[in-house]
Amino acid sequence: MILNNSGKRMVSVTLALAIMLSLTSCEGMSRRSRNTAIGAGAGAVGGAILTNGSGLGTVGGAAVGGIIGHEVR
Repeated sequence: MILNNSGKRMVSVTLALAIMLSLTSCEGMSRRSRNTAIGAGAGAVGGAILTNGSGLGTVGGAAVGGIIGHEVR
């Protein structure tokens, strides 16, 4: 199945949102771990939007968001 750019973007954003929502329900996580997970999810969504659904942009956004979330206190 070949997806056009808007289809790839929609799949990337949907996947990133699903991951972000599933990670926010982890009660046993420390505050720093929770911030890292939320930052990674938000970064993945941002990266997907900014790069029109590029896989590399989504992963890069997740990495940057996770690092920033880890440093938030």
